[in-house]
Amino acid sequence: MTIRAARIWLRFLCPALLLLPAMASPEHAAAQAYPNRPIRLIVPFPPGGAADILARLIGGKVSEQIGQPVIVENRPGAGGTLGADTAAKSPADGYTILHNTNGAAIAPALYRALPFDAAKDFTPVTQIVASNLALVASPKSGIASVKELLARARANPGKLNYGSSGPGNPLQLTMEMLKHAAGVDIVAVPFRGDAQIHTALIAGDIEVAVIPLSAAVPLIQEGRLTALAVTGPKRSEPVAHVPTVAEAAGLPGFASAGWQGWFAPAGTPATIVERIGHEVARAIAQPEINERLKTMAYEPVGSTPAEFEAYFKGEVVKFTNIIADAKIPKQ
Repeated sequence: MTIRAARIWLRFLCPALLLLPAMASPEHAAAQAYPNRPIRLIVPFPPGGAADILARLIGGKVSEQIGQPVIVENRPGAGGTLGADTAAKSPADGYTILHNTNGAAIAPALYRALPFDAAKDFTPVTQIVASNLALVASPKSGIASVKELLARARANPGKLNYGSSGPGNPLQLTMEMLKHAAGVDIVAVPFRGDAQIHTALIAGDIEVAVIPLSAAVPLIQEGRLTALAVTGPKRSEPVAHVPTVAEAAGLPGFASAGWQGWFAPAGTPATIVERIGHEVARAIAQPEINERLKTMAYEPVGSTPAEFEAYFKGEVVKFTNIIADAKIPKQ
């Protein structure tokens, strides 16, 4: 081989040699093979609730796209922290994902101690949807408006009940925010999940509750629940006739909306996190999924990991301030 030929050969060989360490790295190898087995999707709430329904809808579509099962595992308890702790302590390999609500941003400010660090033990993957909440009443209560609810609560302190799925849950926190803002005493009755609250409302066992709008819409349309207000900053299209709490209660600035998203255990390779986020965004973009989300009163999002991380950090700060302002005691 001539010197000139050798130089030409080395010119092409050297860049290839530089790539070998990256190609041989564990992260690269894992990403190349991912996914090659079922993915566990932990939902820290009982079956039948809004988070569970959304997780199964998105998980099912992602499963079709990647050619591997996405298995929903319900681990309810402690306002969502039990399932979150399970996810935090799972291997950071992309085969365990946590489907959580904005309760993930509430927990750090609400609990004296958590078995995990909400900021350090998770990698935000994607915000799936933004959502509204609904303040509803049992038709058997005779309460037809927010003004009637507040008037009755003021006349009978501690006599009205509301359904709560546990401290730290966004639904419970929203009701506590309303109680504080309006100066009323309505007693929380604990339930294991949303589905049990709906049943208790329909039966008249409790008077009111804040529930996800996605779950409330069909029950309102069927006449099984009475819509009093939506809790977000503006009215929601599926129930455009229903006022906001701010409008109905004369509480300017009152707003409490929600979101749901996916998190991976901290340390999950960035390439895998990006892949999961991409698959979720791809699923949401499918016309049949997009339309289904809108009929469920969700606003599709599908953010990137970087976008969701920035948003999540902002939510933690926001809820820390809300809990402090409302003087909600730590659990």
